[in-house]
Amino acid sequence: MHVFANMGKHNMIIVHHLNNSRSQRILWLLEELGLPYEIKKYQRDPTTMLAPPELRAIHPLGKSPVVADGDTVVAESGAIIEYFIERQGGTQLVPAPGTPDKRRYTYFLHYAEGSAMPPLLMKFVFDRIETAPMPFFAKPVARSIAQKVTRGFIMPQILSHLAFLEAELGKSTWFAGEEFTAADIQLSFVIEAAASRGGLDEKYPRLNAYLQRIHARPAYQRALERGGPFTIGK
Repeated sequence: MHVFANMGKHNMIIVHHLNNSRSQRILWLLEELGLPYEIKKYQRDPTTMLAPPELRAIHPLGKSPVVADGDTVVAESGAIIEYFIERQGGTQLVPAPGTPDKRRYTYFLHYAEGSAMPPLLMKFVFDRIETAPMPFFAKPVARSIAQKVTRGFIMPQILSHLAFLEAELGKSTWFAGEEFTAADIQLSFVIEAAASRGGLDEKYPRLNAYLQRIHARPAYQRALERGGPFTIGK
């Protein structure tokens, strides 16, 4: 996969922004860093919830987020975060090199998509199987299989991650220490998805308080104003 590609000169960062997607946290990142940017908005197909084919003109996989910075195109949230932090000198929103906080930062930056997000995505897919149109004779079988997989495998995985994250917030205010970092931005989509469809309820007071702290940040609110309404489907 080509993460970086040449696309011709631009005067400003362009965020190719898909509604209700991981690209919302890239808008938030840029607001936290104080970087000017423009948004090109795309809408999901209301039936399939997939990104429109126009995104393939920007990146072969047709996924969001994708950003263009001059003649450089960067895909994948984690790569985008690292790119802009390095672009800004590598000191904003990241702990000092060689510290325990930096090791936690690196772990959570990769953990968010590598470990925590897959079971939440599976939950979304299997929930849609239960409600998807299909022949009447197939629906009971499909619903039964989906429910068994969700109860027997997916939800135990999600609850294990939530318990882990709840415990980690007992160690520090933010995931990489006492200071807010880009790892919190990367993890935000996981926590939002869990609150929407993954069992994050009152049994996780630290995670709920964490969400409130995130939502109260001025940069988060500015990103919402620019990106438009943000919800994660159940």
